[in-house]
Amino acid sequence: MTEIIRLKNGMRMVFEELPHLKSASIGIWVRAGSINEQKKNMGISHLIEHMMFKGTENRTAKEIATNVDKIGGQINAFTGKEATCYYIKTVSDKIDAACDILADMFLNSQFDKELMKREKQVIYEEMKMSNDDPDDVAHDMLCETIFKEHPLGKSIIGTKSSLSGITRNMIMEYIEKEYTLDSIVISVSGAFNKEKVAAFFEERFAALKPHKNAFTPVKFNYNRGYKTKVKDVEQSHIFLGLPTISIKDDRYYAFAIMNTLMGGSMGSRLFQNIREEKGLAYSVYSMQAAYQDTGYYMIYAGVADDKIKDVISAVKEELGRLKLDGVSADEMEAARQQIRSSYIYSQENTNSRMMANGKNLLLLDKVFEAEEVVAAIDEVNLDNMREVADMIGDMDMYSASLVTGKKISLSNIMRGV
Repeated sequence: MTEIIRLKNGMRMVFEELPHLKSASIGIWVRAGSINEQKKNMGISHLIEHMMFKGTENRTAKEIATNVDKIGGQINAFTGKEATCYYIKTVSDKIDAACDILADMFLNSQFDKELMKREKQVIYEEMKMSNDDPDDVAHDMLCETIFKEHPLGKSIIGTKSSLSGITRNMIMEYIEKEYTLDSIVISVSGAFNKEKVAAFFEERFAALKPHKNAFTPVKFNYNRGYKTKVKDVEQSHIFLGLPTISIKDDRYYAFAIMNTLMGGSMGSRLFQNIREEKGLAYSVYSMQAAYQDTGYYMIYAGVADDKIKDVISAVKEELGRLKLDGVSADEMEAARQQIRSSYIYSQENTNSRMMANGKNLLLLDKVFEAEEVVAAIDEVNLDNMREVADMIGDMDMYSASLVTGKKISLSNIMRGV
């Protein structure tokens, strides 16, 4: 069972005690990501995440790493559109040391100017790596096309121009503004002493600012668009997508099942049609991403330049069949079992459980017991699937992005299929 507590300082914690295990995962979640940034500081959330590992008042960067090694731990962090997370997984009898390391990084990082210059160079290389990956480029282009001026369309990593302009003072101001007690959740899963962990964070985090200014969501207006980039690539990379539902939507699990059915497995419709039957692509899949206020559904295929139109036509064919005929009970059940099994497997990992609890409490203000999730998956019916099919089955609503080796009119292809 999970338990949510609110400390005297106002910060929330979510505990999931699993005493039969010998490990524990702890994560500090912050409701701050790329959607909280402005044009002038794009990438600052991601830069802060990197700099948290570069030394504190008490530990050098090397000492952070070696201290984690000494407890046999695994430390990492990530930045998303809506949140940032810092976490450690370790054996249960080392959880106190793990808490101390994370808290030290979170509260006492120095953000040394010289080290920040060096870390920016690392991120510039990360940008180059992403720019060299046509999948990443095409995916970012699709998000920019779907969301346009909306914050969800911004890159998490930022741009070289925006990153170069970020100063230590800007970082300190951003942390003071965004890293507040009401925007932080501590999530712990595994075998640990709940009272001891709570008391530690009660004391250590007491000095943080209690509240941040209310976040006003930006209104989202969708107009489909097409974007193409010519690069020196051997294969063309196509993304098709459209806005869909938020993580709060009652159709969340219906969408998950539909995504699996359409492009989430080797037995999916898109894989069977485009790869197995027509031999047009090696890699073809679909994906659903959900955020607090909206989300998007997208389809990807990697194909030869002369097969772009054929693949887009095949996708339209499958979307048309979906909208016209819907899905069968057998198809839905097979996809349901895939989603159900994936969720059950994730419950065998303390990191996965910590992640789910932390994210849900941070963004949804609640957590879900495993029985609730499985029941919600099992409750999806053919009427729910019909609703989802109507949302994604019209090719005329899709935006598209393409990274290819030669000049091609994507808009003409999309309007002509």
